[in-house]
Amino acid sequence: MADDPEDLPHFNLFSEEFSRCPQAVYREMRAACPVTRAAITESLVLSRYEDVAWALRHPEIFSSAMDLQVALGTERPMIPQQIDPPAQTRYRKLLDPHFSRRKMEALIPSIRANANALIDTFIDAGECEFDEAFAIPLPCTAFLDLLGLPQEDLALFLELKDGIIRPQKAQPDLDFEGAQRVRVESGRRIYRYFERIIEERLREKTPREDLLSSILSAEIDGEKLISTEILDICFLLLLAGLDTVTATLGCNIAYLAANPDQRRRILEHPELLPGAVEELMRWETPVTAVPRLVKREVEVGGTVIAEGELVTLLIGAANTDESHFPEADRVDFERERNIHMAFGAGPHRCLGSHLARMELCAAMEEWHRRIPEYHIKSGETPRYSPGIREVLYLPLVWER
Repeated sequence: MADDPEDLPHFNLFSEEFSRCPQAVYREMRAACPVTRAAITESLVLSRYEDVAWALRHPEIFSSAMDLQVALGTERPMIPQQIDPPAQTRYRKLLDPHFSRRKMEALIPSIRANANALIDTFIDAGECEFDEAFAIPLPCTAFLDLLGLPQEDLALFLELKDGIIRPQKAQPDLDFEGAQRVRVESGRRIYRYFERIIEERLREKTPREDLLSSILSAEIDGEKLISTEILDICFLLLLAGLDTVTATLGCNIAYLAANPDQRRRILEHPELLPGAVEELMRWETPVTAVPRLVKREVEVGGTVIAEGELVTLLIGAANTDESHFPEADRVDFERERNIHMAFGAGPHRCLGSHLARMELCAAMEEWHRRIPEYHIKSGETPRYSPGIREVLYLPLVWER
């Protein structure tokens, strides 16, 4: 007999405790039943690796086309994230070559140079707040260079991005309706910004050699993209490019600061770093979850999920599922076949995964070369945001 979705256990995925250390909640959810329910949002939640992977690979059932249900300040679906194949596939074929491994490898020297320039500004002080000093500016600088946007607008971009992803960061007392108003206004400002930039680019006689110029000149089936398509791509790139690597870098360094034995393994065996990056993405999984809209009735683990239900695919729980990962609760930098889903899976798998991996490896190599011994400042506690787990406050100290 199928479980009644109304009787499923509830879990709070937005609490401070969950944001700081979600793995215990993941275990509890997986043990409870294949399908649970999220407190506050009331969406159904899939937490087991097999179920999450299956859902991600079947967009005809678990759809990303939910711009009306998941309001992120947009006026139309973000492209290609909020549309499904076959339309989504056409845009991915256009964008994927710009994020190829070969093209991203060409960015590594500038990422290393920027990392060292940032470290130069605080290394002699013997301390820093890692998020503001390093985790935010490093990947954001690389992304703005890639897209071809002015570095002097970074503060504006961060304000707009936070207005969409975490509006309570600037205004902690915002209720749900207030947060939605901030998202709508931030979305309008993002559209206005890119409308102006696109108009300026189109007036230029010689195209620039950056991603935005490539998008402006791109064609699908012999037709150039229309203005709304370009805006909807830029909206997504802004959110994704300025947040997820920052969040991942902060979570990785917070873990290593709190686990000195693991950090020393990287120092003594630097060849382990790529594996460490993969394992920390599995264990920390900053993008904890993605939403999906059920397009037709489906049964998962004995629970019937109705058409029209919003479902949360809990990637972080899937990545720590002991049925898929041997000794899932052990952080193992030499883990074999580490097929995690920190970048998602299926047709909507992260467009910028090659860039993210290279940024993380280069940033962590340079950090540990310059500041090998560090720890969390005595008496201080890192502070995490819900949703995308950015370490909003990570005070680190080291010997000068």
